[in-house]
Amino acid sequence: MSLSLTQYASSKPPWLKMKMPGGPGYARLLNLVNEKKLHTVCQSAKCPNMGECWAAGTATLMILGDVCTRSCGFCNIATGRPPTLDLDEPQRVGEAVATMGLKYTVITSVNRDELPDGGAAVWAETIRQIRRQAPGVKVEVLIPDFCGDWEALQKVLDEKPEVLNHNIETVPRLYPKVRPQAKYHRSLKLLSISKTQGLVTKTGMMLGLGESEQEIDAVLDDLTAIGCDILTLGQYLRPTPEHLPVARWVHPDEFASWKRVGETRGLRHVESGPLVRSSYHAEKTHRTSSPENQSDAQATR
Repeated sequence: MSLSLTQYASSKPPWLKMKMPGGPGYARLLNLVNEKKLHTVCQSAKCPNMGECWAAGTATLMILGDVCTRSCGFCNIATGRPPTLDLDEPQRVGEAVATMGLKYTVITSVNRDELPDGGAAVWAETIRQIRRQAPGVKVEVLIPDFCGDWEALQKVLDEKPEVLNHNIETVPRLYPKVRPQAKYHRSLKLLSISKTQGLVTKTGMMLGLGESEQEIDAVLDDLTAIGCDILTLGQYLRPTPEHLPVARWVHPDEFASWKRVGETRGLRHVESGPLVRSSYHAEKTHRTSSPENQSDAQATR
């Protein structure tokens, strides 16, 4: 596959145009988030799909506050020393999920490297509260790496979320500027541990930060080698002038090509497109990539 479809330009190409958030569904969800004093990654990270998702009544709730201890070059979430840990937050998250009447929910968090367990105990309690207050809801968690503390990770894995998501974000060469406090092989190890314990494992990567075709291909090999189930691929968008610049605009045809490559390579499902983000169409992605549904689809061919 050639990267000749890539556009190098300072202005966004036409396929990246988005609608402004609005409508009754959006307003209802905004009021609920404010009422419960919760945070969403949709707002903090300036997600381009917020209007679409919120209008449909779905949002990715962000726990452990809205201040991150890391300084990733792509992320718009505030960096610094987080305030006191809010131990009532898990209960409010459970209440919000129940109020929203969801069948599927995605929870993420900031990094809390100053905590002994990186916030893993709060993660576990959040999952328990969702199950207690909204029985039957499927839970997808998008977790940090807990600085490689696998005992902390186990607190989350023991709660058996339906999907364990941890983003590798980019290719190994770009980690020093994209994820300076993270380690590529540590993230792979986290995904591998999750997979060996029987969880549906998911990760995501941004394109357009300066990676090469060969580097993307090598990441796909790494993910298939550990048995990762789901991959999301999306265009990196610069949130402010202080963040890393966009190196290239990736054409939708290239995203479609990487989807074919990844699924041929052995990934169950690749959600790939310019506006795809980690939790975009998460419920649908989980449903279509489940082993049961894949077996049914193969049987009808």
